[in-house]
Amino acid sequence: MINLTKIVAAILVLLALALGGYAWMLSRQAPAAPPPAAAASGNSPAKAAQVKTFPVVVATKPLPAGLAIPADALRVEQLTINPAGAFQETAPLAGRVPVIDLGEGSPLLEGQLVSGLALRVAEGERAVAVKADEVMGVGNKVQPGDFVDVFLMLKSDSKDIDRSQARLLLSRKRVLAFGSASVDGLPSKTDKNAGAQQQRAEAARTAVLAIPVEDVNRLTLAENSGRLLLALRNPTDMSEPDPKLFAELPTALQPLAPKPGEPRRPPLEGLDRAQAGVTTADFVTGGKPDSIRTATVVPRTSAPRAEGQRGGGLKVEVIRGDRSETINY
Repeated sequence: MINLTKIVAAILVLLALALGGYAWMLSRQAPAAPPPAAAASGNSPAKAAQVKTFPVVVATKPLPAGLAIPADALRVEQLTINPAGAFQETAPLAGRVPVIDLGEGSPLLEGQLVSGLALRVAEGERAVAVKADEVMGVGNKVQPGDFVDVFLMLKSDSKDIDRSQARLLLSRKRVLAFGSASVDGLPSKTDKNAGAQQQRAEAARTAVLAIPVEDVNRLTLAENSGRLLLALRNPTDMSEPDPKLFAELPTALQPLAPKPGEPRRPPLEGLDRAQAGVTTADFVTGGKPDSIRTATVVPRTSAPRAEGQRGGGLKVEVIRGDRSETINY
C-alpha cells in the first residue's frame, strides 16, 4: 500500500513538471501583449498620416469686389483641402482686386481676382481700341508693347481739298494689343488654340492703345472724323511735342465760374477734362472761331436795275470759310 502511494506521488510530480515545462515553452512562443498606453501611442501616427493638410491663403475679413486687397486682410491657414488656383503665400495677393465679394475665411483663388489686360493699364490711362488695317498698323509689324505716334488725316471734299490737314494727334503711346495678341501674353477668346506667331500673321482689325483719360475724347473724334495712322518708333526715343507751344482746345462744357471771393480755379485735368469734352468744330480748327464759319448772308443794296436787266437789284454775299461769293437776286 505504501509502495502504491509512492508511485502515484511520483507520477503526479512528473505530471506537474511536464505541465510546467509545457507552460514555459508556450510563454516563450507567444508575443508579449503591449501595455494599453503603448497601443494608444502606436495608433496616433496612423491617424496623423490619414489627415493631410495644405497651406492656403484665406481672407481675415470681408473683401469687397473692385477694391484692392490690403496685406493685413490675408493669412495662411492649414486646410484639409487644396482648391485649384489657391495661393500658398500672401505676398502675391497684396494689391490684387477681387471680381466678387469674398467673405471672411474664404480661400482666395486665381479665378476670383481681376486678371488680363486691365492690369496692364497704368493709373490715369484707359485702354482704347481703334480700327486697324495693314496700312494703319505699319504693315502689321506693330506688336504689343511697342510705342507709336498717332497721326490724323482729315480730308475735305473735292471742292475744299486745300483745307485737308494731317497732324500728330498723340505721341509715344503704348500698344497694349494688336489683333489677337496682347501684352498679357493671352490670346483672344476666339483664338485660344492659335500660337503667337500665327496670331501676329493674321490681319489685325483692332489696335488697343493706352491713352491718358483726358485724350480719349480727341482720339474718339479723330477716328470718326478722319483716318488714323500709327507710326512705329524706337522705345528709347523719349521725344514728345511741347504742349506749351499750342493753345488748349476749348471744352464743350464750360466749368462753373468761381464764386466771389473764391480763388481762381486751376485748369481742368484728367477726368474733369475728359468730362468737359471737346466739340468737332474746335477739334478740327484748333479752337479758332473764324476758321470755319457757317454760310453768312450779307444783303447789299445796289443801284436800281436798268430796264431789261435780268435779276433784281439786291445782291447777296455768301461767305463760306475764307471764300465769298456774290449772288444777284
